[in-house]
Amino acid sequence: MAYETLIAVADLHALLAAGEDVLILDCEFELGMPDKGREAYRAGHLPGARYAHLDDDLASPPDGRNGRHPLPSRVAFAAYLRSVGLRQGQQVVACDSNGGAWAARAWWLLRWMGHAPIAVLDGGKQAWTAAGLPLESGEPAPARLGDFVTGDPLVAAPLSADDVQANIEVGAAQVLDARDPSRFRGDPNPLDPVAGHVPGARNRFFRDNLGPDGRFRAADELASEFAALLGGKPAILSCGSGVTACHNALAMAHAGLAGAQLYPGSWSEWIADPTRPVATGAD
Repeated sequence: MAYETLIAVADLHALLAAGEDVLILDCEFELGMPDKGREAYRAGHLPGARYAHLDDDLASPPDGRNGRHPLPSRVAFAAYLRSVGLRQGQQVVACDSNGGAWAARAWWLLRWMGHAPIAVLDGGKQAWTAAGLPLESGEPAPARLGDFVTGDPLVAAPLSADDVQANIEVGAAQVLDARDPSRFRGDPNPLDPVAGHVPGARNRFFRDNLGPDGRFRAADELASEFAALLGGKPAILSCGSGVTACHNALAMAHAGLAGAQLYPGSWSEWIADPTRPVATGAD
């Protein structure tokens, strides 16, 4: 059985106990402190996990116009995946300790690369340790080079800022913004030099996808809430830099809702052009 959205701790543990060859990607990260994630990884990670750095592995360098976390090139990301040992058809599990905020980016990217068996560990590393399961520390031995080959994307094509601006005119799709409500409203904050949101967007804070235990909420609940926000329109998913928007993509996939398109540049790209319109307020 392949896992393509979420995987429970018990199911991952069973795979590992059975000797299944699972590639675990530890996506620990902290915005504004790019070394903290690797430090946390070295301090404790799931057995055999490889580290995936948000800036270095799950993004390409920004140029000041394309957002804080532009998509990596497919060639570069395929090379990274081979370097950590990914084989064709191998089950991949991504995890973090931030509710899947960073792991969901890895999930979306692997789907974009045509790799179907990729899932996020539901509840993250906290759920793993709460189950009494061990962590490792330090760096693992170098991985044996994998044979992964890029395939056709399994997600809808990502959108450009021009695509999103054109949608403002026609309103064919609904932009859902995954940032917290204060940033969406346009309250002053250190991350957004221009505060606000894309005109017509609606707010879907990514943490609303999670229950109090840090696990994803039931699929039917999520489906109902996303349907109410979308009003029958397809979704354009945005956030600050195209990262937590992937959490909404994962939640929608878990809920059986297909076709959402990611706007990877998101708000940090949008405001790099002062001619693009900005809205403030709750809606």
